[in-house]
Amino acid sequence: MKRIIECVPNFSEGINTGVINAMANEIAGTTGVKLLNVDPGKDANRTVITFAGEPEGVIEAAFLAIKKAGELIDMRTQKGEHPRMGATDVCPLVPVSGVTMQEVVGYAARLAERVGNELGIPVYLYEESQPNKSRSDLAIIRSGEYEGFFSKIKQPGWQPDFGPLELDVKRGATVIGARNYLVAYNITLDTTSVPVANAIAYAVRQRGHKGVPGALKFVKAIGWYMEEYGAAQVSMNLTNISQTPVHTVFEEVKAQAAKHGTSLTGSELIGLVPLNALLQAGSFSRAQQGLQPDAAESELVYTAVKYLKLDALGEFDPQKRVIEYLLN
Repeated sequence: MKRIIECVPNFSEGINTGVINAMANEIAGTTGVKLLNVDPGKDANRTVITFAGEPEGVIEAAFLAIKKAGELIDMRTQKGEHPRMGATDVCPLVPVSGVTMQEVVGYAARLAERVGNELGIPVYLYEESQPNKSRSDLAIIRSGEYEGFFSKIKQPGWQPDFGPLELDVKRGATVIGARNYLVAYNITLDTTSVPVANAIAYAVRQRGHKGVPGALKFVKAIGWYMEEYGAAQVSMNLTNISQTPVHTVFEEVKAQAAKHGTSLTGSELIGLVPLNALLQAGSFSRAQQGLQPDAAESELVYTAVKYLKLDALGEFDPQKRVIEYLLN
């Protein structure tokens, strides 16, 4: 079995195509890896790049892309809807085949140490890579964002795992770690109200709001306004889709939206998605319609795209968005 790791760095630039292409080219030009997807978001001012390959090549490509991002992105002037703390905001490594999570933890540590030492960027480990579970959650680490990190980095308990003990003014700080598959998923509402979007986000996300847990485990969510669509969105990270599948999230957001007198006009997957997520959604939708849930793979995928409204905001080509199809 081939040893394959997926890497999904998130860069704080979603507008300048020259900068985005420069980072993608660093990855595409590295031996032993395959560039799978480049997904820029203008309003979020953030680009998610997905690539995969043999571990040594992935580590090298990630380092080169982080280095290039630091050269081209200036956090002093960067603004966007998405929370961020650095030019390379987060760089997760995900085991795909032939590699254990513990091995990926080791590769992430190697990358983090190199970024900290050679590039002089403060690096925080997260998820499976972070032994201190009080600071393993990305949202907790990133709290305060770039602007607040000049003081946060000096607070007790917030020393970086690697690199300098001061925030880099131009490049910010970076989070690196090993994790399981994460699906970044946004649902567009038939409203422009950010308070409504936030109320729905609070109701569905695991940590809820003001001490009251939300409806869904393994879901992180915020509400925001997307000028590109002229609508508010619930923006989510689904951290365990085997326990909380995409279609379960879609149904819960739909139910919560109805309580606020609005509906869902579309949804979008940021980056790539595992095939099984669409197959499950397709089966669920068919069962809802009184049809046999089992069907050909292509039929289930087509059904999922229509049911989740993945093609409502723009083209959704499964051949370019499903991890397994791209790796094959």
